[in-house]
Amino acid sequence: MMSACPDPLWPSSRAGARLTVDLDAIASNYRYLQNRVGAASCAVVVKADAYGLGIAHVAPVLERAGAKDFFVAHVDEGIRLRSVVSKDARITVLHGPRPNAAGACAHYGLRPVLNSLEQIAVWRDAAKQAGAPLEAALQVDSGMSRFGLSQADLEALREDEGLVDGLDVSLVMSHLACADTPDHPANPSQKARLLEMSARLPAAPLSLSASSGIFLGPDYHLDMVRPGAALYGLAPNQNGPNPLSPVVQLQAHILQIRDLLPGEGVGYGLTYRPTMPRRIATVAVGYADGFSRHGAGQGCAWFEDFCLPLLGRVSMDSLIVDISDVPDGKLGPDMMVDLIGPRRSVDDVAAAAGTIGYEVLTSLGHRFHREYAGNGETS
Repeated sequence: MMSACPDPLWPSSRAGARLTVDLDAIASNYRYLQNRVGAASCAVVVKADAYGLGIAHVAPVLERAGAKDFFVAHVDEGIRLRSVVSKDARITVLHGPRPNAAGACAHYGLRPVLNSLEQIAVWRDAAKQAGAPLEAALQVDSGMSRFGLSQADLEALREDEGLVDGLDVSLVMSHLACADTPDHPANPSQKARLLEMSARLPAAPLSLSASSGIFLGPDYHLDMVRPGAALYGLAPNQNGPNPLSPVVQLQAHILQIRDLLPGEGVGYGLTYRPTMPRRIATVAVGYADGFSRHGAGQGCAWFEDFCLPLLGRVSMDSLIVDISDVPDGKLGPDMMVDLIGPRRSVDDVAAAAGTIGYEVLTSLGHRFHREYAGNGETS
């Protein structure tokens, strides 16, 4: 029989890396965004387990910070969210009710986004079964060709107003395709199209902007904004410094240190060979932890003020960094280096991998020891 481990930090000692989520920073980002949009309502997007950061921890913090409207992608996400926020929180399901999920959507008091005539029919039938109107949001396709009612759908609704019988339409929304490019002509075009299309639907508050759209200015705030990535510290665009507080830090343990002679290969494929002696460290994070194999040669870790370039290919469970510039004896096995932190943001990691911060956050694995700092109550 195994005896209990007396070390209270034992769980963290089993992991190769530590991911710290700053809940106070999330709350601060929410308050910043709400102040920026003035009279508009600031909803929050917590789909994909709050962008990989843990919805059970993040959602209550956002509610304490003032959020009343929460958006998820799927019904199951909404059901899970319902258990961690107050009964007064309104939960909206972006993908709408699939036929076999409409009953659960209604039972848990979730508001679906209806993106098609078929979804409208499913929710109308659910309202008939409930014997009362059911709240819904309607999405129109203002130019992204992804989700939403088309011009032909709007004509069908105009010709038969009975198609929306039983629907309590409390929001009309769309989504910007190019909001992270402030001068893109699609932005004003989509806003104009939303206004034109919404005039042919039941009167309701309007919503167009997610994180980046907020920074296009007041004309894009309308009645509600729906930030997601900005809550978690990602830059809304590349037009200047990021005004949002960083939320995550990823620190990984060093597993082994070795000296490398000129010409010796490193990692799979032996794609890196130094021309002079180097000192290298193997670090306990790999692509199975969401640290991309692509673009590794552009990446780095940090230790104090020392930049540690990544060498060779990222493996499933490890990567290799150059620690030659660190004085001897200052950095040793089991010590930690920063992969995401004060000197290297999530957006920096994404740029090196040729992707976006959204993908980096939502790909962070579950093998890390996770710590949550703060409680979101700091004003």
